[in-house]
Amino acid sequence: MSDCRHADQEHPGLKGAALRRALSAAEARCAHTQERLTAPRRRVLELLLEADQPMKAYDLIAAYGAAGEPAKPPTVYRALDFLERLGFTHRIESLNAYVPCRLDGLDHRAAFLICDCCGAAAEFEPEFSAELTAAAAAGYAVRSITLEARGLCAACRD
Repeated sequence: MSDCRHADQEHPGLKGAALRRALSAAEARCAHTQERLTAPRRRVLELLLEADQPMKAYDLIAAYGAAGEPAKPPTVYRALDFLERLGFTHRIESLNAYVPCRLDGLDHRAAFLICDCCGAAAEFEPEFSAELTAAAAAGYAVRSITLEARGLCAACRD
């Protein structure tokens, strides 16, 4: 990342009213599914939404406390497990990092365009209909698909 001209710039995460709306929507979805968005779960989701770039668990642990105090690792890992299970976050395997879900919810396939220069990760939903039809015909029940494509974002290519 040393050659990236804009890697040090802050990624535009959610702030203010947009952040409050996203957290309120998460609370409403939890209530609808009879789950609880506890304070630790909410805090981890808030950190991911504010960053809007992949974050490793240890970065979340370090940033967890409002006054700068770190969280205990099990607190963050349990929150991440919950948030991923409910579709609020995705784990990007190749980076061993987490990002907030931008496609709003459960039961969708996730794909990421990951910039090798600045580290940005853009989510989109890939089309795998033929492959999924073939898997279903073979009796396989696909639960999730995550595709990761690496390269350079438009800003880094310029």
